[in-house]
Amino acid sequence: MAVSETTNTKESERSVLLPQRHPEHDLFICDVLDAIPKDDLGSMEHPVFSLATRPDTRILKYEHRNVKIQITPSVKGLATIFDKDLLIYCISQMVAKKNQGLPLSQNVNLHAHDLLIWTNRETSGNAYRRMIEAFERLRGTTITTNIKAGGEEVTTGFGLIDSFRIVRETPTGRMSELQVRISDWMFKIIQASEVLTLSRDYFRLRKPIERRIYEIARKHCGEQDEWRISIDLLQKKSGASSHGRAFKSMVRELAQHNHLPDYSVTLEGDMVIFENREALKERPPAPVFPQLDPETYNDAKTVASGYDVYYLEQEWREMWVDTGMPFLHSPDKAFIAFCKSRAKRRPMG
Repeated sequence: MAVSETTNTKESERSVLLPQRHPEHDLFICDVLDAIPKDDLGSMEHPVFSLATRPDTRILKYEHRNVKIQITPSVKGLATIFDKDLLIYCISQMVAKKNQGLPLSQNVNLHAHDLLIWTNRETSGNAYRRMIEAFERLRGTTITTNIKAGGEEVTTGFGLIDSFRIVRETPTGRMSELQVRISDWMFKIIQASEVLTLSRDYFRLRKPIERRIYEIARKHCGEQDEWRISIDLLQKKSGASSHGRAFKSMVRELAQHNHLPDYSVTLEGDMVIFENREALKERPPAPVFPQLDPETYNDAKTVASGYDVYYLEQEWREMWVDTGMPFLHSPDKAFIAFCKSRAKRRPMG
């Protein structure tokens, strides 16, 4: 039975994006919270995380070109793309230290409350429990792959994190401080700066498939104006196990809402087109051509006998654009004048 990859809620009853739960965070932790979200290129390119919203105990296998990946769960299930938030937090803190010239270690010390705020999560008691469960899945999931890390290709098996431990708890029993040890594979990626910046709105995306598609677009479209991919290859890269028709429906819904950070999404037949939103802002608006009365074409045939009036119309519109698209009090009269001038200069027959 296929594992659910979407949340079972009515989109009409809520925003397609999660709310910004912590618009004003505490000043004393601003340095931690201001770290720029960073993601590793390996898991952005290949489907390492489960898109399931319920415990997923499948062994997943993926092969594309020369890359082979097997993801094996623990009894707790596979690490999910929502669990990945915790890993992104650790990567981002380490990259921030690296950029400041500070020494790096595979051990990341963190405050649980900071992590929840930075990843736009709730800070209730259940949120702390879910965080521990996410760390357990990250620790228990085993990746066997030949993906390069730091330029080195070695087939190896590893956990997404090596270990985690609660350093301090609050008087109420909640974990306060933790230490996470990331894997050798991930540490090599950070040392080699094989990471990309994510939009902070990534943590506001509700559905697993939306997060995964954003990662793929960020990796491949990047700063380009546009990037195209077939719907079949996008599904393969995403790791979605749904039927092809269902996956296409998900992409169509994503394109309709058009809420993906950084990129607009268009579905044309079996091609998915990602366009950089910044490039779209800089692009001049498409010209709004003057509309002609249907009778004008008959008048044009009279004054420009022998000419293809629709070809003349195309030339006239191009000239209008080239001259700066001036306002036309009467587009019909302007077009007829153009046809008269063309027929006078170059009469037919």
